[in-house]
Amino acid sequence: MKRFLALLLPAVALALPVHAQLLNQAAPAAAKPGEVQPLDRIVAVVNEDVILQSALDNAVHSIQQQYAGKSGQLPPLNVLQQQVLDRLVLMKLQLQKADDQGIRVADTDVDQAVGEVAAQNKMTADQLRAAVQRNGEDFAAFRQQIAEQLTVQRLHQSVVRDQVSVTDSEIDNLLTSPAYKAGEVHLAHIQISTPSGADAAQIQAAGAKAEAALKAIQGGMDFNAAAIRYSDAPDALDGGDLGWRRMDEIPSAFADTIANMKPGQVSAALRGPTGFHILKLVGERASSKRIMTEYHLRQILIKPSELLTPAQAQQKADELYTRLTTKQADFAKLAKDDSADDTSANLGGDMGWITQQAAGSAIAQQLGQLKDGEVSHPFQTSAGWVIVKLEGTRQSDLTTQMERDQARQAIGNRKAEQVYDDFLRDLRANAYVHVLVPALRDDNNTPPSAGAQAS
Repeated sequence: MKRFLALLLPAVALALPVHAQLLNQAAPAAAKPGEVQPLDRIVAVVNEDVILQSALDNAVHSIQQQYAGKSGQLPPLNVLQQQVLDRLVLMKLQLQKADDQGIRVADTDVDQAVGEVAAQNKMTADQLRAAVQRNGEDFAAFRQQIAEQLTVQRLHQSVVRDQVSVTDSEIDNLLTSPAYKAGEVHLAHIQISTPSGADAAQIQAAGAKAEAALKAIQGGMDFNAAAIRYSDAPDALDGGDLGWRRMDEIPSAFADTIANMKPGQVSAALRGPTGFHILKLVGERASSKRIMTEYHLRQILIKPSELLTPAQAQQKADELYTRLTTKQADFAKLAKDDSADDTSANLGGDMGWITQQAAGSAIAQQLGQLKDGEVSHPFQTSAGWVIVKLEGTRQSDLTTQMERDQARQAIGNRKAEQVYDDFLRDLRANAYVHVLVPALRDDNNTPPSAGAQAS
């Protein structure tokens, strides 16, 4: 299960790179001297919380800036506002649920995420702060957006952790199934949801909306623009882009349809368990043989504890390094005697043959600097101070192993996506959402699953 989660987490991370786009967006125009600004107002009540007009305006402006120069892909302003409001409602509901479950994000986690956003933009954290402020955005608000995304990511992990597992027999069945298809496809989609326990009228209304979307596409509307206008999926405002996905990740009913499509083609409206879907095959590529470098490693972990302060842990790691490099001790013996890693200590620190990716970022950084037989300087990780020894390297054909890992991830992702989609549908269906602005209540553009109680 732990191995599955390690494979799953990168796939469900909630798009922190989106914040890289913020640096290219102009901030809303500042008030001119002496200009009277209207008072903020509440546009929606979400359980015991509210969404303000200013939050809606800022989010709409952000989307408009993302489509600067391509404004023709955006729907009319009132439809865009409804789509954005629906996204804000969904975010608010998830944050409320996370708070109820005691899910918290530490400042250090936000600092790390901010550092990753800075790196994506080839900046330091200080340069990122300056860039955000130059765009007229409050950096504290910027950090808060990242904290909220991290919180929702942890809620996602909490929801799927105990409900999703993958067995070896499921992997075997997938890989030996006649329906198994290798390769990857780049997909975009439009989703028209139906609420849990939908009646015939609701299903018919969703089907009619899906057919209207399909007719608009066939009439020349850009698919991404149609997704923004008609889809109620969380990625609707991103044009419904699903990115590259392996064929084994896609539900079999949809995979059969995609297998008979050519790049650029759009499917009919397909009925699924949560509503109607329209798929576009953007591109496809074949899977390839995976020859990768493997590293045979040993490690010693010195972990701070109640009896060992962080400073003492670093000092002990330095002392062990000195003994190793002056040939006063054997690495395997020191690992067995002193390492705090329960998995490898009794094996003399032996971690076996692993890829750079599997080793983790901290150790992977050391591998590029070591030759066979060399010992690294002590370096700090989240677990403590680590010393590694590179015993050897080899080139291995990991195609079969990676195929199984990918199958495990594909099955897990498919299950997790369904579990979390059901969770969101129930969350929205049981929420009190009162939209106060009449122009934002158009039932034709409000997702059927929104659970909104507008009056």
